[in-house]
Amino acid sequence: MKNYTFRVIIEPDPPVGFHGFVPLLKGVHTCGKTIEEVKKNLREAIKCHLQGLVKDKKDIPQEEFIKILKKRRK
Repeated sequence: MKNYTFRVIIEPDPPVGFHGFVPLLKGVHTCGKTIEEVKKNLREAIKCHLQGLVKDKKDIPQEEFIKILKKRRK
């Protein structure tokens, strides 16, 4: 499978530990006692989600990056 890069959000989730999710992939959420555990769980969840999209012949969403240029003042 092709390599993809997704933005992930990991935030404290007391008293358990941490919660992580991928804003671009609906339903991809996980938790863990440590940030490393959440990262590992997110990798697995992302892989599973992408395999499902491929199996269902759906497009894999990708972040859109927009560069905003400011007009130079004289």
